[in-house]
Formats: sequence, C-alpha cells, structure tokens
Amino acid sequence: MEGVLVTGTARADLVGECARCLEEIDDEMSADFQELYVYTDRDAPSDEEQDDVLGVRRLDDNDMVDIEPVLRDAVVLALPFRPLCREDCPGLCVECGARLADDPDHGHGEPIDPRWAGLTGLLEPGRDEPSGPAAADEN
Repeated sequence: MEGVLVTGTARADLVGECARCLEEIDDEMSADFQELYVYTDRDAPSDEEQDDVLGVRRLDDNDMVDIEPVLRDAVVLALPFRPLCREDCPGLCVECGARLADDPDHGHGEPIDPRWAGLTGLLEPGRDEPSGPAAADEN
C-alpha cells in the first residue's frame, strides 16, 4: 500500500588481485538487495533533503523505479575487503618478494637484526684478534 518493494539478486564477475600474493583473481559474486520505493503524495510536496537523510526512495512521476543506486550499494557492500586467491594464501616473502605458494620451503636462514649486522664481520674465520680502538686499549 505504501509503494513498490523491489527485491532481487545481483550477480557480477570479479577481476582483481590477491591482497597477499598479488596473483590475479577471477571470480563471481552475488548480492541480495531489497528496497521500498514509496508513492509520492501529489497533494503534499516532498522534501528531498529530508528523504536523503531518512533514506527514503520515491517513485518518479512516471512510476519508473531507478534501482541503479540500490544495486550499486548492494554490490559494493558485498565485495570482499581484502580479496584472496584462496583462504590459506601464504602471500609473499617479506625479504625477497618470492611467492610462498610456489615454494613452501622458502627461507633465508636466521634473520639478523639490522642493528647487529655490522658485527657479523667479527665472526669471520681466520680472525683471532679483535681490531679497532678497543683492541688498541688492551695492548
């Protein structure tokens, strides 16, 4: 009695890339929507600003229903926030960028804290005595 209730399901093809490994994703999605378009009272003028605030949608004067905004909102809200190629996607290596799904045993050994990386030269084989200002003070 109040208007026209529009109910439907939108189906769309999705093309994008995985948020973890950047591989291309080609998938399908569906989104359900339902909206009531109220009849306009020809004797009482409608307040468009108030309708926008309340989220009221009205039928045009020629009794046509524009479902594009409702359809667009339903599809955008149904899109995944972080699309994944598969649920257990391991992503990329943080060191070299290699795709971990291609090489599950990928690794770089024990990571060295960058603050201590300069000291790795002290552990080289063949160096028996420390060098530098500390070694000069000991002699």
